[in-house]
Parts: sequence; structure tokens; C-alpha cells
Amino acid sequence: MLSRGKHRNPSKGACFMEFASYLAGERWSDHPSCTHPLLAGLARLVNDHTSDAARPRLAELIPSVIGLTGDDPRLDARIALCAARAALPVVAHERQLAMAVSILSGEHVLAELEGRPAGYLDERSRYALAQVPEAARWAYTFGRGVRISPKGFRRYAAPNTVQLAVRGIAQACVPDPDPLLRDLLADAIDDCWALLRPAAGTTAGSDAGSGAGPDAGTAAEPATATAPSVVDPARWADACRLTGVSA
Repeated sequence: MLSRGKHRNPSKGACFMEFASYLAGERWSDHPSCTHPLLAGLARLVNDHTSDAARPRLAELIPSVIGLTGDDPRLDARIALCAARAALPVVAHERQLAMAVSILSGEHVLAELEGRPAGYLDERSRYALAQVPEAARWAYTFGRGVRISPKGFRRYAAPNTVQLAVRGIAQACVPDPDPLLRDLLADAIDDCWALLRPAAGTTAGSDAGSGAGPDAGTAAEPATATAPSVVDPARWADACRLTGVSA
């Protein structure tokens, strides 16, 4: 089954991205080239912060990250936004402030990259901020006059947001954070698919049970994107046997 450890033998357990490398036919690694680096980082964090009992459900999402990569800077912003939106309503107060700022920063970066009007927020961001009005007001005040470049957001803010969000959800005072973590990963996968393959419609991540949200798929086709890899059926059957997932 999927595990927290850094195993290198699939028969003894493996993390989410190690199985992805295995299914993609790459060298056994938790940093395979078949998946966007920030999305792979999110998957590793979700895997490590999910309980042992719930971790096998993550395996259903593994095929949908294979081949999901590209050099479009909007990918990093979308992944970070998914993380911040998921975390904002449930994390501790001090982390809520950071997540609210991350939402506004991520939306600013996307507006710049996609030519949207200044101050534009998609429906999911508006909904998340509305659930914590105090944090939202603080973030708007904090962000006045502060602007982050797409390059800076991609290099620093996006990975920091993902780490804070996952850890915050895992430590939140909620009955069961596992479904929240899985839904976060599935939604991020959907958003990446919607950006890279807007004509494809519903994605493998959606089929696994997530909703891409009202604004997914509105962006133009990026200049560079890697085509999805084909998962070897025999490898997938083997992975299902090892993780207990139905093929």
C-alpha cells in the first residue's frame, strides 16, 4: 500500500509519486519528470499527511498525474490557489491570514498572465474568502500597494502556500482531514488538466470524484505542454494489487 516512508521497493510500500514514476515507466523516484514539480510536491505532502487507513484512496488519482506537466506559469498559480482555497476555511487563524493573502496574490498573478481585469476573483476564491471575512479584510489591507511578479510567485509564494495549506489542513480542528486533503489534490489535478487540455472537458481527476469548479478550463491553450503518458495496463494492475485499489 501507499506509505509515508521513502521506500524504493514497491512490494514494501511506496508513496504517491513513486507509484506515478513506476506507472509512467520512469526510474523509481518520488520526483518523476512525468508530473509538474509543484503538483508532484502537493501529492507528496498530501500522501505524507494522510492517515494510513485513508491513503489507499489516493492511489485512484495516480494515473491522472502522469503526463500532467508543462512550462506554463499559470499552472503554479492554479495549484497554489487550489491549496489556499481548500485550507482557508479550516486552518488556524494565523494560517488563515496567510491563505487569504495567497488567494489574492494568486489571483493577481493569474490576472496579469491571462489579461483579466485588476481585482478579478473567480467564484471559488470569492466563496473561500467570504467564509472568513475577518481574514479577507486583513488580506485586502495587507495587499494594498504590494504586488508580486509571476516569477516571484512561482518560485517562492506558490510552494510555500502549498506546504502551509497541506500542513494546516492536516492539523486543523476538523473531525477528519483526510477527505479534505484528497479533494484538494483531486481539484488541483482537475485545474491542471483544464488548463493544459481545455478541449478535453472532464478529466481523470474529475472521474475520480472531484469538481473542477466554475471557472476551470477558461484559459487559452498554453504554448508548451507535455502530452499525457499512456499507463501500461500491466503496471496499473500490479499497482492496484499492491495498494488494494480496484483496477
